Amino acid sequence: MAGRNEALLNAAKDEIIAESKTIENTNSLATIQVDLTNLTSMDSVVSKAINIFGTIDILINNAGISYRGAIQDTDIDVHVKLMTVNYFGQIALTKAILPYMQKSGGGSIIAISTVQGRISQGFRSAYAASKHALQAYFDCLRAETSTDNIHVCVVSPGYIKTNLSKNALCGDGLHYGGKNSYICLQKRLFMEIFEDLLPFTWTDGR
Repeated sequence: MAGRNEALLNAAKDEIIAESKTIENTNSLATIQVDLTNLTSMDSVVSKAINIFGTIDILINNAGISYRGAIQDTDIDVHVKLMTVNYFGQIALTKAILPYMQKSGGGSIIAISTVQGRISQGFRSAYAASKHALQAYFDCLRAETSTDNIHVCVVSPGYIKTNLSKNALCGDGLHYGGKNSYICLQKRLFMEIFEDLLPFTWTDGR
């Protein structure tokens, strides 16, 4: 498992070990701290994983930041942050892993997108744009690795009850779930009315 918060990663590992009855060797579970905003660190991260497991068979790109806000009120820094985490960081990690998969004879790469990566709606510009970019990149990757026994799948769910919305950034960079963001407070009611209108869809390119 990999993620930004090392303490939460270790807590998840301990919970899995405590609840699992099938893991004979608990050393097979490992956590690696990853900061997707540090684009140049991905080779080092992948090397750590290879040293632990010897190979990487499956990559699930599940990191992400959401966003709520009007286009005219959104700082460019918010767009940059979402693109870095939702797009650039994930393709940097994928590119670092790809040579190992090709050398070992194949693997699976999964990108967790969203229905908004295919159909945009108002007050989601930064988020939808980053997910559209993610969708396009992995569609291209699927075509380019089709002869390498590497399966590329993009999952595009609809709305799911997680903390993603609560932790979403607003146009001013503050969190949507906070009480100090004027932009989000003004738009929240309108957005939540229409939040359930989009269908639940997903694609794997086949």
